[in-house]
Amino acid sequence: MRILAWHVHGSWMTAFVHSRHDVLVPVTPGRGPDGLGRATTYSWPSRVREVSPQEIADTAADGGFDAVVLQRPQDFELFQAWTGRRAGIDVPAVYVEHNTPRGDVAGWRHPLADRTDIPIVHVTPFNAAMWDNGDAPVRVVEHGIPDPGHLYTGTLGTLAFACNEPVRRARVAGTDLAARVARSVPVHVYGMKTDGVEQLITTGLAGAEELAQTDLHKRMAEHRAYLHPYRWTSLGLALLEAMTLGMPVLALAATAAPEAVPAGAGLVSADVDALAEAARALAADPDLARAQGDVGRRHALARFGLPRFLADWDRLLEEVAR
Repeated sequence: MRILAWHVHGSWMTAFVHSRHDVLVPVTPGRGPDGLGRATTYSWPSRVREVSPQEIADTAADGGFDAVVLQRPQDFELFQAWTGRRAGIDVPAVYVEHNTPRGDVAGWRHPLADRTDIPIVHVTPFNAAMWDNGDAPVRVVEHGIPDPGHLYTGTLGTLAFACNEPVRRARVAGTDLAARVARSVPVHVYGMKTDGVEQLITTGLAGAEELAQTDLHKRMAEHRAYLHPYRWTSLGLALLEAMTLGMPVLALAATAAPEAVPAGAGLVSADVDALAEAARALAADPDLARAQGDVGRRHALARFGLPRFLADWDRLLEEVAR
């Protein structure tokens, strides 16, 4: 199939472009949000091709798209402006919902809730349950993670925490909770725009930096465990990546984390003091950390492996493009 899909979320898109389909990625001048083009910090197959709005229009005119993968409300407008065609009506489409709803719970109605022609594809069952999906068809395709290999060494007796904009998103990401755990075991923050994080994690900040995904995996795997203090997110791919690396994980019992982390792979708890105590135990016992990491890796490969993810998407795309 020939699929048009915007590069919106780098980690998710990295899994999606490993499919057997021809994935075309919009690129616009300046590589702004309307068309970021190919990723520069993730490894994508060479067959994934950037296409300009004019190329998209030409392809659509030839009936060349089997499906369009929408991920934001503005994607509808962009596609129609570029092609004169309506996603979901003139061209088969799906809408991937990466995020949890925002605002008061009474206002959690999805933008596509009044449409019946486009499936809303949630990335976790938790997401599907939290959104008011209205009359829209609902599907769940859980995340898939390309296996980076069992890179875990745990040589550093510190914790890794991956978060873009940990200051601006402090409440959502739980940066303040990471600060509490860091008083027991130092925490190293990885991600974009970490400036100012030292004002939140005032004790036990082991470092803060942005790395490309391959370098990030290698560096994360050097830490004794991965800390996932997110209060509100669809799940957080870094948590799944950490388990795939073979890292034990310490996760706040919120959103989809309790379902994603199996027993014996670390600790999932809403008690931040319990997470700090578990961090101290892992810091003091490398063998325990390695054993828990092995449990998590086996689970992550089985449930969140790329083959399962791609097979789920194959079935869904065939259903939609029928």
